[in-house]
Amino acid sequence: MLNHSPVDDSFRALAEPTRRAIIERLTRGPASVSDLARPFDITLAAVVQHLQVLEASGFVRSEKIGRVRTCRLEPAGFAPLADWITARRMYMERRFDRLGALLAEEEADASPRPAKPPGRAGAKNSRRTRAKE
Repeated sequence: MLNHSPVDDSFRALAEPTRRAIIERLTRGPASVSDLARPFDITLAAVVQHLQVLEASGFVRSEKIGRVRTCRLEPAGFAPLADWITARRMYMERRFDRLGALLAEEEADASPRPAKPPGRAGAKNSRRTRAKE
């Protein structure tokens, strides 16, 4: 059996549009399983299975009070995924910074150099021609 990392579990859980919609709904606050199931054209049992996947991945926490199971987001469940994304973003930002520095260097090397002003040699020649006249 394969051991999956928390990041793998997170991506697997978020790969399903219904689960993403459930998370989106829970951003507005806790909801009962039946409230979460209402907008979907699937059985209550299917919604419960989606919630089990979200709970196993750490995104959702539920509690049963009487006959009602209430679900809420678990912010700490997003941490492994956020850390993974942050590490890749930092790596790419460093690469882009380096690319920017290389392009700036190349641009500075390729920019035309200002023309040199005429030197004293040109001035001497003009005096000589005046003296001969």
